[in-house]
Amino acid sequence: MISKTQFETELQLIIQNGIREDVGQGDHSSLACIPSSATGKAKLLVKEDGIIAGVAFAKMILEHVDPTLQIETFIVDGTPVKKGDVVFHVSGSSQSILKSERLLLNSMQRMSAIATKTKKYVDLLEGTNTKILDTRKTTPGFRACEKWAVKIGGGENHRFALYDMIMLKDNHNDFAGGITLAIAKTKAYLKEKNLDLKIIVEARNLDEVKEILENEGIHRILIDNLDFEDTRKAVALIGDKCQTESSGNINENTIRSYAECGVNYISSGALTHSIYNMDLSLKAF
Repeated sequence: MISKTQFETELQLIIQNGIREDVGQGDHSSLACIPSSATGKAKLLVKEDGIIAGVAFAKMILEHVDPTLQIETFIVDGTPVKKGDVVFHVSGSSQSILKSERLLLNSMQRMSAIATKTKKYVDLLEGTNTKILDTRKTTPGFRACEKWAVKIGGGENHRFALYDMIMLKDNHNDFAGGITLAIAKTKAYLKEKNLDLKIIVEARNLDEVKEILENEGIHRILIDNLDFEDTRKAVALIGDKCQTESSGNINENTIRSYAECGVNYISSGALTHSIYNMDLSLKAF
């Protein structure tokens, strides 16, 4: 996984690019009718039940736009909220509040939706030993926030990107000439480059599970698109030789059954790519 410093750098880049994209040469609507000396106060209002996420990120946005803005927080990240709750107050320059508004809301609405869905999946797994993982199926340029939201919702992060873990999927294996060749080439590459990266290998059937197990140094086998019966067989074959992960068209109706097959992890792209933003608003008062 990436370091804390790398993660914080990603967050700052999201803020810088978000302000650049939204404000550009200036917020002319505010500049035209609100004096630069004007001050005001606004509240972050919840308009839909769920899990709030992005409060800490909102503070980072406000700090970036105007360090003199004052924030009074009432509800922290990861807290269940209901319609009508007020998460925080922000006070200070009216122009600065308006300049921050859209990036702050866009971020918090999406992060809260992801945290809410993740918490639902986590609750469905309660009582099992299986943990829910996110994937790289994220919004371009916003991955750090979306993975942060998964953690806020109680899930775990998979690899952040292509550079912090090896994952040999079907196309890698096919292009490399097969699973065993792909693994051998990967080990040689890691040794040559002096890289210490964990290796995950995808298996599409039980024969591929057996082939992967003939190789040493595999961190996890990704059991992809297998039904419940074959997943149980795969878990039995793998035993404690390496970790297990199920993936592929797993939803809230099937996730519990896959967990009961005994896998260590279930990864779901739906946590980040199939959500509807939670309704929040920033209201002057």
